[in-house]
Amino acid sequence: MPAPTVIYTDGACSGNPGPGGWAWAVVPDGVRRGAGGAARTTNQRMEVEAVLQALRSHGEMAGPIEIVSDSTYVVNCFRDRWWEGWLRRGWLNSQKQPVANRDLWEPLIALVRSRGDVAFRWVKGHGGDPMNDLVDRLAVAASAGPFTQAAATEDQPHPGAGQGSLF
Repeated sequence: MPAPTVIYTDGACSGNPGPGGWAWAVVPDGVRRGAGGAARTTNQRMEVEAVLQALRSHGEMAGPIEIVSDSTYVVNCFRDRWWEGWLRRGWLNSQKQPVANRDLWEPLIALVRSRGDVAFRWVKGHGGDPMNDLVDRLAVAASAGPFTQAAATEDQPHPGAGQGSLF
């Protein structure tokens, strides 16, 4: 099996909700990258959006992908298979409440399932990992705008891929 393509992702938000940004970058040097943002969003939405955009950008690429994130929200969803319970319960969480950010989780889970070769690894945020620091800087910069479309809330459909893209 070929070595995985390793992609770091991050989300940032100034206020929660507030203006936010997402970013991804490919190891080893981050030359291949993407970022964007929304005028009014949450940090968790930006964390999920970062992974969704990274996988969409690499959808046709052959070989396994490893997503590295400092978001336990993202990593635990796949490591602990939260998504399986969400599907069994009709998109309700373990407390029988609607799953937050379903509009982002649905396409992300579908991408991960269809590929079958995506792994997730957690990294400590602000822990000195150069690639994590890079995507953090990119996400923070993206959170400053400009934003090309109105941001979505959990109740609205999320704007399309590349919204507010900087790259």
